[in-house]
Amino acid sequence: MMHFSINSIGVGGDNRCFIIAEMSANHNQDFDLAVKTIHAVKESGADAIKFQTYTADTITLNCKNNFFKIKTGGNWDGKTLYELYSEAYTPWEWQPQLKAIAEELGLVCFSSPFDKTAVDFLEEIHVPAYKIASPEITDIPLIEYIASKGKPIIISTGIATLSEIEDAINACRKNGNDNIVILKCTTAYPAPYSEINLKTIPDIEKRFNVISGLSDHTEGFSVSVAAVALGAKVIEKHFILDRKLGGSDAFFSMEPNEFKEMVTSIRQVEEAIGKVSYDLTDKMLKSRNHRRSLFVIKDINKGDIITSENVRSIRPGYGLPPKFLQDILGKRAIIGVKRGMPFHMKFIK
Repeated sequence: MMHFSINSIGVGGDNRCFIIAEMSANHNQDFDLAVKTIHAVKESGADAIKFQTYTADTITLNCKNNFFKIKTGGNWDGKTLYELYSEAYTPWEWQPQLKAIAEELGLVCFSSPFDKTAVDFLEEIHVPAYKIASPEITDIPLIEYIASKGKPIIISTGIATLSEIEDAINACRKNGNDNIVILKCTTAYPAPYSEINLKTIPDIEKRFNVISGLSDHTEGFSVSVAAVALGAKVIEKHFILDRKLGGSDAFFSMEPNEFKEMVTSIRQVEEAIGKVSYDLTDKMLKSRNHRRSLFVIKDINKGDIITSENVRSIRPGYGLPPKFLQDILGKRAIIGVKRGMPFHMKFIK
């Protein structure tokens, strides 16, 4: 299995899970709010913050016919795509400043470009990696262009079929880029638990020989923690300072305290996963004294027969293991033993 890394922070292999906070539209077109969000992301324990680089004009048309109306049954219904993206985009002039702030805090900062002009812009500000959003997984020319830059590519599967995932991976490899992370993703906001299918994460790694992870749109963070237990090496979650701020993505984004709790839980699970081991620690060895063993429960005189009336399996564990009970029953004691003493083979012949 190949191992890749994003910048100096490892992704895959023996590295810990790489946790991405997606700002998306949660700056509400307020630069200061974006800066506060970046600081909160750092304090919440994320490894990276991700933007989206597009304008309404680079991603869609200003057109109000039925093709461009949102009809998904969610919070965005009734808007046109142009209206949504006009509200949601991150101004390009902000992004070099926001990236500098993030990197000063020790965060990896990168973005999802939605056309070639966005890629060119992000190359100018030297992003260390690229993210392909779920709907763009079928834009093979865009993926090929991004892959040609030679940087790690993180791709969300979202609504993609198996063959479409294969096409995207092949587009990267065709351009000499094998630095690929595939994120299992369910494109629904919020995503229902019954549609997540976390077992796909280890299958992605095995099937495509890539690093796998999760772009999580569920409520809460139990799904992300479970994904890490199943081998996810990257977790992406939308981040907002306060859902009360509103905005197009607010309702399925995590607040700082929630995100921090998720990060803590993920790190605990990673520590608990550990390795295959049947060794006992010193603490475990001390606890062995609390298990059952054979004890004298009634005074035994020299010459007495050992029976279930004078020897029994009880706690603590200082006597013979209980598996020897049948071996000692019926044997004769060669010394006297007081009630409450652990039983040993040297007491019989």
